[in-house]
Amino acid sequence: MSGYVQQLSKNIQFPFGTLAVNIVGCALIGFLAELADHRGVVSAETRAFLMVGILGGFTTFSAFGNDTMNLLRDGELGLAFGNVVGHILLSLAAVWLGYFTAYLLWK
Repeated sequence: MSGYVQQLSKNIQFPFGTLAVNIVGCALIGFLAELADHRGVVSAETRAFLMVGILGGFTTFSAFGNDTMNLLRDGELGLAFGNVVGHILLSLAAVWLGYFTAYLLWK
């Protein structure tokens, strides 16, 4: 997914692919957390397997760190700052959206 998204923005140096993967992963984690923690739909074991194992492997925190370091090394301070702020704010919003979506579907 990261490569596909990055290919769509190939003339832009910003790491949109990494950001997209992390946002999707955060939304899915929020969705599963709501189902596991508040709805009892997902067992603790399944929660750990899906959230830590599958989605933990899907999201790319190390790539985020490397992308940010590359932007800094290339003198792209604004893009590096935007990458950090974008990841934090959009990831938190995506987790909330995942929680809220699961809440609406299972209320």
